[in-house]
Amino acid sequence: MTDSNVDNIKSQMRKGVLEYCILSTLRRKDAYASSLIGELKEARMIVVEGTLYPLLTRLKNQGMLSYRWEESTQGPPRKYYTLTPKGHQALEEMDAAWNEVVDSVEYIKNK
Repeated sequence: MTDSNVDNIKSQMRKGVLEYCILSTLRRKDAYASSLIGELKEARMIVVEGTLYPLLTRLKNQGMLSYRWEESTQGPPRKYYTLTPKGHQALEEMDAAWNEVVDSVEYIKNK
């Protein structure tokens, strides 16, 4: 397998869990897009604004997120995203699904 194939597989795996990571981050605290990108990069989940903004919009349109504007001391107002009750419920379901996937993969790896 070439390096580019491995990189592609890694990228696809990250995309598959990006929504889960965003909702998990927002469970801890409300955040604006740039801070979400920073947290995801810290976790080595590389994401760019062009990927994040459409995902945040989709999650908002699905009723999982809401947002509010807050003034910033460092520039224009910031749009802070927060989980809605529907978002919390979806995240609980994702937690359960994630745990099942991890258990299954660990079982297969260690069999």
